Parts: sequence; C-alpha cells; structure tokens
Amino acid sequence: MRALPSRIGEWLMVDGVALDGVLTRLVPTTEDDLDLLAQWFASPDFVERWGGVPKSRDEVAEKYVGRRRPRVESFLVLAQSTPVGYAQYWHAGVAEGGIDMVLGPEARGRGLGPDAARALLAHLGGNLGWRRVTVDPVRGNVRAVRAWEKAGFRQVSSEAENLLMEFSFSEGRQG
Repeated sequence: MRALPSRIGEWLMVDGVALDGVLTRLVPTTEDDLDLLAQWFASPDFVERWGGVPKSRDEVAEKYVGRRRPRVESFLVLAQSTPVGYAQYWHAGVAEGGIDMVLGPEARGRGLGPDAARALLAHLGGNLGWRRVTVDPVRGNVRAVRAWEKAGFRQVSSEAENLLMEFSFSEGRQG
C-alpha cells in the first residue's frame, strides 16, 4: 500500500481525532481517501477478510469515507505514516458497540492489528465511556481471532460461522 505524505498534516486535523497506538495511528477517513479505499475494497487480498465480495466505488463512497458519522466512525490504519488498513467502530447502544478492521496482506502478522485495536479500545472506553465492545471474526480466520485475543477480546459465542468476541471494561477503568 502506498504512503500519502501530503495528507499527514490534514489527518491530524480531521474531526480533531487521531488515535495513536504504539505501532499504529488511526486517522478518520475523508472523501480524499476514496480512491485508495476503492482500490482496497476491490482487491481480492483485502476483501477475502472483509465479506469476501469486492465493493463498488459507490458502495465504498457511501460506507467507508465518513458519510455515516457519527453512527459509524471510519479510520485509515497507518504504520509509519503509510496506510495499511481500514478500521471502523459503530454504536449499538449508549455505552457499547463494535469494531471491524482489515489490514492489507503485507501488514498482517506484524502486531499492527492488536495495536490498532488497543488504540480504538482506549478511545472507546476512555474518551467515550463505553463499557462493552464486540467483534465478529470469521471462525476460520485464525490470525484475526488471535489478534483480537491479543488485544484483550474473549470469545462469548461460537454458534455461527463468525465468532462473537467481547471486550468489557472493568468498573472504574475505561481504556
């Protein structure tokens, strides 16, 4: 995936929210990211971990560049200022919701997923006061299941093709 250095300064200003991990930075997506995201969501290597079906440019524009805010918040995942994946969180209630994330093939297996997940959790629990966050990786995606476990998620249901995993913030400690 390519670096977009001209946007780095802009990323820090978009909605005032950039989420920092140790290895990653999550920056809100904008309309300026449509070309990159459309390319990713049409790539078989990317979509194999995101629904398995390539997305049209129109669908990417509708769902993944920030048009669903504030119900769904969308982010580029950066590693050393290079976009390597996409993440989003969505509200399911007053103090809970879910996370979805996919990294490009070259970014997998480097600890970036758990790091980005922890950055999202710190924001959701610490800044937004969420008590519970869920994810639903495909059961056969062992790498993703393990990454979510490294970030602190625990399996709560395994009856469907997707596992339901949950992160609960302890009382008095958010993020």
